[in-house]
Amino acid sequence: MEILQVLGVNAAVVAICFLGLWLLSVRLKDPSFVDSWWALGMVVIAWTAFLFTGGRGPHALALTLLCTAWGLRLGLYLLWRWRKDGPDRRYVTMMGKAQAERGWSFAKSSLLLVFALQAPLQFLVCLPVQLGQISPTLALGPLAFAGVALAVVGILFESVGDAQLVAFKAKAENKGKVLDTGLWRYTRHPNYFGDACVWWGLYLIAAETGWVGALSIIGPILITFLLTKWSGVPTVEGRMRRKRPDYEAYVRRTSSFIPMPPKKA
Repeated sequence: MEILQVLGVNAAVVAICFLGLWLLSVRLKDPSFVDSWWALGMVVIAWTAFLFTGGRGPHALALTLLCTAWGLRLGLYLLWRWRKDGPDRRYVTMMGKAQAERGWSFAKSSLLLVFALQAPLQFLVCLPVQLGQISPTLALGPLAFAGVALAVVGILFESVGDAQLVAFKAKAENKGKVLDTGLWRYTRHPNYFGDACVWWGLYLIAAETGWVGALSIIGPILITFLLTKWSGVPTVEGRMRRKRPDYEAYVRRTSSFIPMPPKKA
């Protein structure tokens, strides 16, 4: 029953938040800010679970604090990028296509294609942070320490990757070029790889709490699929292949996801 209560409360919080954000998107005629809420909303979920269960030990605290560190860093970065660059072209295209080809209003397009889709995905990806807080624990064990280390590495990896990308784009002479130095020399998507590390690390912490936490494996599996097969790598690479003439050569020598030494030309 408690499992259902925790999940039910968080599901209600997610639904309320996404409903409010959808109404804001209708007012702004732009749903692009939802990307920042993907991360910030998980911080809300983590703390809702923590407060609801009463913080039952070091595993719950580790899950909540690591999720908070990851979510605030990524969410505020994406919010800054949205404020700096304006509406995301992906969402502009998506909204325009739905209105032109399906005859949907902006409100309907935003609700069905963005917010009603991302809400359940966010909830499922965040399962380790929810289910890992239910069983009381006394001390972190080897599996949890490995999870903490992996999550910290993931946060640092994507933070450095994002910082390198921002610095690269800030230089006018790099316009139209491909970033292939720093972490981007070893993987074409250090930010996505870092994300995956974070959520697999959080899962290891949750799994150590018992069978309830172990059931949350759907979270890291789902985020890895989303990043590598659906909304992450495929979306970015399709756009880069169209707009960066040097990108094909970069693809041939650089690992897609897991960092590896670059191949020789």
